[in-house]
Amino acid sequence: MPWALPLRWSPWGRPGMKALVTVGVFVTTFWNLRLFLNPSKGSGEDSKHREPLMILVWEWPSKQVPNISRDVCYELYSITGCQLTTERQLLHQADVVVFPHSRLQPGRDKLPKERLPGQNWVWVSLESPSNTRALAAWNQTFNWVMTYRQDSDIFIPYGKLVPNQSATVNIPAKTNLVSWVISNYHRTQKRAEVYKNLSRYLHVNIYGKANNKPLCKDCLLPTISKSKFYLAFENSIHRDYITEKLWRNSLLAGTVPVVLGPPRANYEQFVPADSFIHVNDFDSLEELATFLKTMNSSRYRQFFAWQNRFSVKLYTDWRERICAICTAYPLLPHGHLYPDLQSWFNS
Repeated sequence: MPWALPLRWSPWGRPGMKALVTVGVFVTTFWNLRLFLNPSKGSGEDSKHREPLMILVWEWPSKQVPNISRDVCYELYSITGCQLTTERQLLHQADVVVFPHSRLQPGRDKLPKERLPGQNWVWVSLESPSNTRALAAWNQTFNWVMTYRQDSDIFIPYGKLVPNQSATVNIPAKTNLVSWVISNYHRTQKRAEVYKNLSRYLHVNIYGKANNKPLCKDCLLPTISKSKFYLAFENSIHRDYITEKLWRNSLLAGTVPVVLGPPRANYEQFVPADSFIHVNDFDSLEELATFLKTMNSSRYRQFFAWQNRFSVKLYTDWRERICAICTAYPLLPHGHLYPDLQSWFNS
């Protein structure tokens, strides 16, 4: 073995060299063990994790589909790493698939035939349980729910108050007492019954299709703003079901909302207690009518105190709502299925 070192020479004979070699062996062993335990480091899996989250909207919730080909979540709402698409051929690349209830048909024939491992499906609805049908057909189908309910996986209210330190009180000039915009009037609804009895004691200016007085989009707020009070009556009464009737037609318009919906305590989770009048605050509708008709200007201004601290933010763009999924995604439970969607929504 001509290449062998003489037996009398050995690196272990020198203390410094021995320590250096020992450290080298330890570092090499640790590095190899690290790669073995974390094979994804530097692999395609890690690269995929850094890719934008793809949200496939199976069918857009509104009739008019906006342009979402650009990075709209970042451009409009400063939400990074979020890609929206309506291209169904990208199903196998989608991390999340969104199904608006208004576009679903009973039965599973309109849904994808299979769900990819790790892919999550979202059921979306802004309607109340009273106006939502055929939920029993979707048991064991959706991982997450996205509704106006605060206990939804992704909470999408109709509006909210946002802090505004520079806000000032602005009360539009008033020319009448009470107004109401109503498109779908059904005698069996609670709001129809309350209006009928309330109108015995005061005059209500009614607009909308139900009274053959539709208001154009740009006419709505200026017309309502002339009223001191607005009947923010919901079409059905359910927990957290507080719609644009409060946010847009009342608070944003500069009127005081007279609300009919969930209990006062539920409203107070969204807006200050002194910013609205609840029908249930009174023993009778006659008492409510008297309260509205005899209110002095000082008491009336107190209902607008919230404007000193807050402004109204409306949620009207479905792109903003869908982009919110990316913000919530890291905190959502993965692998969960709603076994009985109807029972949850009606609870």
